[in-house]
Amino acid sequence: MSLVLSRPSFLNWPKMKKQLASRSMSSSTNQCALEPVSFPVQKPSLRLFVLYGVFLLFGLIFPSSPYAKELIKEFRSDLWIQGDASLMVREKITVISEGNQIRRGIFRDFPTDYKDTQGNQYRVGFEVEKVTRNGQLEPFHTERHSNGVRVYIGDKDVLITNGEHRYTITYRTTRQIGFFDGLDELYWNVTGNGWVFDIEKASARIHLPDGANIRNYTAYTGYQGEKGKAFETRENVDGVEFFTTKPLRPNEGLTIAVSWPSGFVAKPSDAEKLGYLLADNRILFVGIVGLLVLIVYYLLVWWRVGRDPTAGTIIPFFEPPDGYSPAAMRYIRNMGFDNKVFSAAILSMAVKGYLTIEEDGSRSYVLKRTGKKAPLFMGERAIANRFFKFEDDELELKQKNRVIIQSARRSLKEWLRTEYEKTYFNNNRQYFLPGAGLSLVVIILMIVWAKDPGTAAFISIWLAGWTAGVYFILRRGYRAFLEFWNGRNPLSGIGAIILFAMALPFLGGEAAGLMFLVEATSPAAAVLFLLIQVVNLCFYHLLKAPTLLGRKMLDRFAGFADFLSVAEKDRMNFFNPPERTPELFERFLPYAIALDVENAWAEQFSNSFANAQEAPSQGPAYCPSWYRGQHFNPTNLAGFSSSLGQGFTSAISSAATAPGSSRGSSGGGSSGGGGGGGGGGGW
Repeated sequence: MSLVLSRPSFLNWPKMKKQLASRSMSSSTNQCALEPVSFPVQKPSLRLFVLYGVFLLFGLIFPSSPYAKELIKEFRSDLWIQGDASLMVREKITVISEGNQIRRGIFRDFPTDYKDTQGNQYRVGFEVEKVTRNGQLEPFHTERHSNGVRVYIGDKDVLITNGEHRYTITYRTTRQIGFFDGLDELYWNVTGNGWVFDIEKASARIHLPDGANIRNYTAYTGYQGEKGKAFETRENVDGVEFFTTKPLRPNEGLTIAVSWPSGFVAKPSDAEKLGYLLADNRILFVGIVGLLVLIVYYLLVWWRVGRDPTAGTIIPFFEPPDGYSPAAMRYIRNMGFDNKVFSAAILSMAVKGYLTIEEDGSRSYVLKRTGKKAPLFMGERAIANRFFKFEDDELELKQKNRVIIQSARRSLKEWLRTEYEKTYFNNNRQYFLPGAGLSLVVIILMIVWAKDPGTAAFISIWLAGWTAGVYFILRRGYRAFLEFWNGRNPLSGIGAIILFAMALPFLGGEAAGLMFLVEATSPAAAVLFLLIQVVNLCFYHLLKAPTLLGRKMLDRFAGFADFLSVAEKDRMNFFNPPERTPELFERFLPYAIALDVENAWAEQFSNSFANAQEAPSQGPAYCPSWYRGQHFNPTNLAGFSSSLGQGFTSAISSAATAPGSSRGSSGGGSSGGGGGGGGGGGW
């Protein structure tokens, strides 16, 4: 094979030879005369540029650094199995840093939370004893993650140099040994399957307790769940050593399993197992015990103060009891205040002629004082004093007047509470508060011991309000369904459908919130949290109880409600019922709204009012003097009553609201199984 060297094309060799010859002749005559020799150079040719380009491309493909990316050159683990069943681990991790992900150092993830074969929580101990880098102590800090601990190695304010760094992590962990019939076993994920770097070499050496001999051993390589056999082993005096035979790619790992005869490692006693079980599952233990104590407490209190007196015989009455306003009847019946109490009082003031209600097309209402004297109840006078306090004769039910509306609402509520509470019913709030306090303590403990306390706290607070809202929507829908089912209000069936349809997206939000809570705690803990809320909501109402006097008045109210809601076919069973007149309809309409029978009451007058509308000769059609608006229709009194009972109440409410454990050594394991594991990366 011959090697041909070609001269550069840009050198003019003939001319250069001639100049050299001339110089040689001249130097023979004058040895001291030195004449500079010029070498004319031509422009570089295209081939030179190509040569430069090849060199540049070669440099890009093969950089001067021997490592083009960050990786783990070697991952070596030594494990000493202690007689007390703890495990001392020393990991030597040699990395190549290029300043990309490994800038301050590396982090190591270590799982601590598992599930045993019965599905119980199982938490292992983990404590870092020492960390070094290149033989020198290195700062580190730990952070709790959802299922374990992350160890950050390095100083957040110090960047390490590029190149090779040798990290050594020494830590102790407990509850990693499996105890089986006649033998003990360590099933251990050496590297973890969560590393984001390639691992060129991985090895692990097991040091058994003194006197113990290897019974079985095996290993697994590859991704999570794989049973790869890219490893070799070597037995030693005190154990066995494992080596990988090919590099591990990101998310691949080395898992080992070693067993030895029982008796060399202390097995936990039954009392210790019970202690571990309670400690690992303390969130469930506290939740279950707390829920049981809560239920027992509420049942005892309900038995003592929350049981209702026996109801008497319900006799229909054609008149409301003397001295009881529509608002008072609803307040006593419900043993509490709501927006419909307020709207019933305003409607009562209207039908008495004290004010008029005007409605525009946008469901906005204006209250106008007529100036007439009217026999108002005391609570209604309190409203009048707030609505028209500054000699104004009009009040729009809009948010701009929310301060006035809220003031009137508070005045009515305070008057009703002073006049009727404790005399007619007891809300027994003093017995509910200890149960609510116990629930709060239980929930706080469950949050503190959760896998993710921050998320658990946020979701718990959010779910508390959300669940209450869902409960009240479903409760309203259930009541509407009962009214429809019992025939008291045919239109309530539509209301029930609407309410249940409205509840669907809220139920979806409830399910989503519970899913987040499951992630932050556990499925059982999320169920316990929900049950605690449901128990409190139920007993909030069950603890309310009427007094003996209140029970008698409830029977009286029920008798009047029967008259208001009676169907035409049952009306003949009443002895001498009053004649159906517009005055009777108006007079009892606020009571019907207060007792949730407004549609049934209106249906009793629909035929007679419709006939009057069709036959003007019988007299002028009915039109209430206290109402102006498009929703009144004498042929559809039920729709008009429903508009007042629901739309008017909703408008008042809006106006009053401010804006705004498995085996591994027997072959049943896989890569990623057992204790240890985790992974890591750079930071």
